[in-house]
Amino acid sequence: MPQALDWKRLLEAGSQYTEMRRSQARALAADLVAQGHLARDQMASAVEELLEQSRQRREDMRKLIRHEVQRQLGALGLATKADLAALERRMTRASRVTKKAPAKAAAKKDAKKPAKRPKKTAAKTTRKAG
Repeated sequence: MPQALDWKRLLEAGSQYTEMRRSQARALAADLVAQGHLARDQMASAVEELLEQSRQRREDMRKLIRHEVQRQLGALGLATKADLAALERRMTRASRVTKKAPAKAAAKKDAKKPAKRPKKTAAKTTRKAG
């Protein structure tokens, strides 16, 4: 039976991989200088380069995790914020259309009706007796 992943250990390992402190970068550069792999005047630029690589690895790790979480949520069929926002826009648009529709329909109906003729009244059409 496979063991459950120890997420805490995995996150700590990822953190160590992606987060290098300036002091760690300096110590690493100093070791490279001591071993003769790096000139002393290149140490400052090497520290900055190590820190930049660390920032890039951290960003790459974030992208990877974000992508995997989105993939897993998609596989579960859960709605995202974007899905909910799109649904809300459609519902708002639909409610606006239904509110306008009765007024437009009534206006169209009135436009199609022929003009009403005035009613004849009995007082105007009296006859003279003979």
